[in-house]
Amino acid sequence: MAEYEYELLVVNGLVVTHDETREVDIWVKDGKISKLVPRGEFGNVKAKQVIDAKGGMVMPGGVDAHVHLQEPALFGKGESADNYETGTRSAICGGTTTLITFAPQKKSEPSLLAALEATHALAKGNCYSDYSFHLICSNAGPVAISEFATLRRKGISSLKIYMTYEALSLADSEILDVLFEARKQKIVTMIHAENGAIIDWTIKKLEEKKLFAPKYHVTSHPPVAEIEATYRAISLSSFIDVPILIVHVSQPSAAAHIATAQKKGLPVYAETCPQYLFLTRKDLDKPGFEGAKCVCSPPPREGEQDHEGIWRAIEDGTFTVLSSDHCPFLFDNSEIGKKSVISEEYPVGHFKYIPNGCPGVETRLALVLSAKRLELQKFVEVTSTNAAKLYGLYPRKGGLVEGESDADLTIWYPEGEMEEFGLKNEMLHHNVDYTPYEGRTIKQWPRYTVLRGEVVWARDEGGLVGKKGYGEFLERGVSTLKGSLSEEEWNVEKF
Repeated sequence: MAEYEYELLVVNGLVVTHDETREVDIWVKDGKISKLVPRGEFGNVKAKQVIDAKGGMVMPGGVDAHVHLQEPALFGKGESADNYETGTRSAICGGTTTLITFAPQKKSEPSLLAALEATHALAKGNCYSDYSFHLICSNAGPVAISEFATLRRKGISSLKIYMTYEALSLADSEILDVLFEARKQKIVTMIHAENGAIIDWTIKKLEEKKLFAPKYHVTSHPPVAEIEATYRAISLSSFIDVPILIVHVSQPSAAAHIATAQKKGLPVYAETCPQYLFLTRKDLDKPGFEGAKCVCSPPPREGEQDHEGIWRAIEDGTFTVLSSDHCPFLFDNSEIGKKSVISEEYPVGHFKYIPNGCPGVETRLALVLSAKRLELQKFVEVTSTNAAKLYGLYPRKGGLVEGESDADLTIWYPEGEMEEFGLKNEMLHHNVDYTPYEGRTIKQWPRYTVLRGEVVWARDEGGLVGKKGYGEFLERGVSTLKGSLSEEEWNVEKF
């Protein structure tokens, strides 16, 4: 580096952040954003590499804060198709430079720290992108609760809890225990909000009628299950006065409860995903077992009206983040994949046991940008900046702040320069044998992905050029979005 003043210059770009769009050049030094200068004013500055953006958009690298990788079986025999190598590889090829994945605690395990260490072992040395973890808390006993402070010291500032699934769900009293300690330790709690009792009861009724096909997965997760649980999660969090994020919201009716809470000033945040913008229940109603490809929870809803409601809730700020909920399973695999539920007794499978989840970490940004629905600054806000702020990474991630932000960049093609194409799974870099978005028209794809000043994806110059192991674990601080309304210690006597 002695003969070069800078590692990288990105010139002639339209630089888009969450709060402004401007024509500036980006100077990168020591893996950081060193300077943003008016376009064309780099003069005689020498750099190891120069990227001419040719007028294309340059954005902070994507931050995907809802990704499942290399997790143990939860739904029958299903096991994650992607490990930390293939999942993070797929991410950078789609413009995402930071992932927050999950470190799952089993109900039989009292300790969260053991789950954290086990997940560190899976990720260390294997990642193409930078990464951190949310802890999944499924056993909220005294050991786990006592470890929240230690988690914070280890750079973990978020947890996920479930209101459904026997293997994961917590009772309301346990949820209150988690929220109470999370408030003290300034931890953001993510909540999967579906009413497990309603789902279980509906499944029983479907089984009585011998209705097992994949399409009945949608029926078994009726809208009321999500609506009720969303309202209940908001009620419990407001009682404790603690910030929460409702994950993967699928329908406008649930979003309406969230919007009402936000209008009251409550620190209630929400996430949605591409499957609730581009898929419907019809995608699960395919011949034979084909619909299993789109089985996820909550399921895709009815159609265009639901999609429109979700788009509007992104635009008006009800949704804080737009994540992938990448939860990958092989389709054509009868041992650990979706087809593991097919048997002589269930020739089209049993919806209840189909491994729940869809791949999407690589397609998230391109799908949403290709829809040309969101303003560019809103796109950056919900796909990068807000996740970094909520989960204690901003401004290192999710921004382009001189001297503070890592040089994580997604550089897009100039308008009209990239030929549109129909998406095919063979184009992707995950370890999954399908994409639920097969055939969809893609109008934009990252031309370059840059992680801490290093080009890791160059679509026209070899594609994947990043190296396994370059990704680093990120110790996170506290959220910089609105937290508890009161700084005082919670006091039961006030109620």
